[in-house]
Amino acid sequence: MTKLSPLASPSATRAVLEAHGLATKKALGQNFLINDAILEKIIALSQVNGDDFVLEVGPGIGTLTIVLLKHAGFVVSVERDKDLPAVLAETLEPWADRFALIGKDALDLTKADLANAAERLEAESDAAGAFGDQAIAPASRSAHPLPNKFVANLPYAVAATLVLDYFERFESIESATVMVQAEVADRMAAKAGTKNYGAYTVKLSLFAEPAGRFSVSPGNFFPPPRVDSSVLRLKRCTPVDGDGNQLIREAVRATCIMADAAFFNRRKTLANSCKMYFAGKGEQGTAVAKALDSLFVRAGIDSRRRGETLTREEFIRLGEGLLDATS
Repeated sequence: MTKLSPLASPSATRAVLEAHGLATKKALGQNFLINDAILEKIIALSQVNGDDFVLEVGPGIGTLTIVLLKHAGFVVSVERDKDLPAVLAETLEPWADRFALIGKDALDLTKADLANAAERLEAESDAAGAFGDQAIAPASRSAHPLPNKFVANLPYAVAATLVLDYFERFESIESATVMVQAEVADRMAAKAGTKNYGAYTVKLSLFAEPAGRFSVSPGNFFPPPRVDSSVLRLKRCTPVDGDGNQLIREAVRATCIMADAAFFNRRKTLANSCKMYFAGKGEQGTAVAKALDSLFVRAGIDSRRRGETLTREEFIRLGEGLLDATS
């Protein structure tokens, strides 16, 4: 059977690295996928098709990137390892007019970076079409001016930060299908009242909700990590207030602040945890701490509860209360 990615094996991965005089870099969290079946499951879960413009972080030698290029219109990848562009130029050469590489730390990625990459891809795709390349049909160029799907085997050290950051800053992203450490996936998908539910869960839930997941054992990587992994799909959602109106940006930020405050000391009640949090935020924080009792009353939240018992909707009410108290 033909593989989705010819690089999805230990021998192929070693061969590419050795050909370029490279080895895996632990400091960059490099663990390369070597199981084609996992790649098939990622593509199925992500629902990537020819209309999509995919954003990938950490392409490595291009194992997953090849599969994305076989299914999507365009792919733009972000890679900080300066040794890998030469490798990717070789492994992804057949799709050069539909692939763009941004060489920088993914945490520093900007909308301008994505827009510039999109412009390059459009120009290269048009040039390929002008020379009669029948493989580049207009319908396969992506129906989106900027990436609309985020699919990646993420460096675990920054995975949680990246996912929340990208949903918050890049409005064009409709979904994220990401390989992360299993315990991070647990936090991303946690329900209120469970041990994995925390401030991060609440903040992510303001932008996206879980839409599928599967587990990946260490043996599917080269070298194998010391932790279990999960691939989680997150679909963008629109948070609303009690009247069904979309939350304004300021209300979203205020809700995030209240989530941090409620979990500042998760063993404490809301009243105590929030007072401790705001007491360390200068004069404005002190003023908020003094107004907390009335804030909880207006939000209809019992201040004797703990943060882990509150739903997203209840945190939104607290955020709106904070916004009123500070405006």
